[in-house]
Parts: sequence; C-alpha cells; structure tokens
Amino acid sequence: MAIDIKATAHAVEASCVMKLLPGRPRVLALGEPTHGETALLGLRNELFRQLVEQEGYRTIAVESDCVRGQLVDDYVTSGTGSLDDVMARGFSHTWFNASPANRELVRWMRAFNAGRPPSEHVRFAGFDGPLEMESAESPRQALVALHDYLAAHTDPELLPHTARTLDRLLGPDERWTDPAAMMEPGRSVGRSAQAGQLRLLADDLVALLDEQTPHLIDATSREAWERARLYGRTAVGLLRYHCAMADSSPCRLARLTGLRDRMMADNLLALAARGPVLVHAHNAHLQRPKSTMRMADRAVEWWGAGALVNAEMGGGYAFLATALGTLPHQGVDAPPADTVEGLLYALPESRQLFSAPQLAAALGDLRVQPRVSPWFGYAPLDPAGLGAADGIAFVRDVLRG
Repeated sequence: MAIDIKATAHAVEASCVMKLLPGRPRVLALGEPTHGETALLGLRNELFRQLVEQEGYRTIAVESDCVRGQLVDDYVTSGTGSLDDVMARGFSHTWFNASPANRELVRWMRAFNAGRPPSEHVRFAGFDGPLEMESAESPRQALVALHDYLAAHTDPELLPHTARTLDRLLGPDERWTDPAAMMEPGRSVGRSAQAGQLRLLADDLVALLDEQTPHLIDATSREAWERARLYGRTAVGLLRYHCAMADSSPCRLARLTGLRDRMMADNLLALAARGPVLVHAHNAHLQRPKSTMRMADRAVEWWGAGALVNAEMGGGYAFLATALGTLPHQGVDAPPADTVEGLLYALPESRQLFSAPQLAAALGDLRVQPRVSPWFGYAPLDPAGLGAADGIAFVRDVLRG
C-alpha cells in the first residue's frame, strides 16, 4: 500500500494542536480509545499542561462524577483536604483514582494554583453524571443540596415542598442503587409514583432557582449559584435516567446511553460558559458522528456529548481522537496494514499528531478497512468517521514492565 502520510504528521505538542485548528476552541476535547492506560494518560497530562500554560485554558474536565468532582476542585484551588482523600472520594470510576497518572494530574493542578490569584487558577470538573455502567446513584444528594441552598436564601413560602416531604419520597437509597436494575427493568423504582412526584418537585426547585437568579447571586455568590445549578441538572438528569432504567422497551439501552451523554453535554456547556475547557473522556463520548457499541447482544446507537456540544457550539468545539498501535497485555497486536491505524503504525515515531482532515485527503479513494480488536475494551478508529475529528494523537506501542 504505497501512500505518503508523513506530511500530515506533527509533534504531540500544544503549539501543533493549535495550528491544526482555525482558532482557539471554547471546548477542546481529547479522547481515548480505552480507559486506564498510563501511556495515554501521560500524553494527556503533558498536552493539558502545555495548553494551560501556553494557551490560557483554565478548566480541565474528565469523565467522572460531576458532584464528587467538587471535592477535587476544592483541593486544587484551595488545598482543602488531602491528595489521598480526594483521589479516594473525588472520582466515580475505578480507572481514575487507581492511576498514578491521574494522581499526578491532580497534584500538578494544585501545585500550579499555589500562590496564584483565584482568577488565574486552573479548575477541575467531573462532567459525567453520578453513574456507573452497572448502576446509578440516588438523586438524594443533589436534590437535598439544591433544596438546602434555596431554603437558606429564599423566602421559605416559595419552596414547593419541605425537606421532610423530599425525604419521604426518596425513601432508602438502596432502592435507587440496586445494580440488578440495570439489566432487569422491573427492579428499578424509576417509574414508581414516588419517583414521578420527585420529577415534578425537582422541576419546581430548578424553576425557583432560575427565577431567583439575581437575588441568589447577590445573596451568595456566582460560584455558589453555579453549584446549585449543577445540583439541579444532576437531580433532573438522574431522575430521567432512573425512569429510563424502568423501561422494558427495545430502545431502553439506547435511551440510557443517550441520557447519560445529554447530562455530560449539559455539564460541558455550563463549564464552557465560564471559560475555555479542556476535556478528557472516551472517544465514543466526544466524537461528532453518532456513537455505537454492543450491549446485552444488541447494537446500541446514540449521540454522544461531543456531538451534542458541537451541534450547539459549532466552531467552538474541537475534538482530538487518540489511537493505539499495540496493547500487548490485552492481546491487541500490531494493526493490519490496510487499516488507518496500520498506516500510522508503519511510521517509526512513538507518538505523533495527525491532522484528521489532511489524513483523510491523503488517503483519497484508498479503501481502508476497519480494525477489529480482539479485546472488547479497545475501540479502534472508524475510518468512516475519520474526517469528523480535527486531529488524531497516535501512540505506537503501549508497554507494561
């Protein structure tokens, strides 16, 4: 296969990333094809550090619980808590808090902020919902936090219900977090009478928060008001998600994946309203085309957070996909030569950045095949969607020793 793609290659550096783009995007997303790989996380750390220091980005958002992420943000901005504590309690996915590279990212953010005024701080955010693949959290924490904020700073007569009513309708948290409900809709409480009432009450609380915006910002702070809005988005999103968990129709899994990414997108849009954001998550959450995967022997399609944010922001969104050559400890050997990753693997450099549109143009009418991974946890690049990314960061080999 004689084709020269060297002209599309660049060093994996912030300056090269910015040259690929028409301007500085409000949301710059770096995807990964699998979770927890140190080589990819190290690349992310280096690139994000350069983008913070050279391009002025001041928020780093990762695929983790948006509510727990506040613990990490408090630590990196003010030193509240300890590094051990925030790594243990500030994340929702085990691949994050167990990784030395993720710990190093949090440590670096704290060191960067030390001695700087708050206006120059780099902020941390989780932008995922309080969800895992096998379960979803109770809406209690988000609902109670929103209710408490409004109760403390608005006329009590404006509140649509009391804290006692909220507690009664929520019931035991175990009802909401039953892992069996993910695959057995009948085990979910998401369509119970109490859940239905909670959705209405949550909507009322969010409406009151919006109505009282000028007063609440003046009485508390914009920061406190933004946190209350996060609680409102999370409560409404979780109640929608639990309702979909109780659905037994064939579109149930597609609905769940779509609702999760809608929550992600809403959180990213809120962060982008505050300032430029760097984002890290799985490629499937960040790509512009429709995302697909197999769950429970069924093909599932949904619009990911990146597609949703891009639709609303247009030119304000940029996406860099990441791909790997080999992953030997997971049985992923060198990619076939007639795949996109095979073409990139044929180049000798260990790490390179490619302009996706230029690469697609260089391939022209050449028919490249999709790479098939023997391990379900690695998602290869889809050649059909190559032009929908702005760039590709390619790591040739991942070694464990």
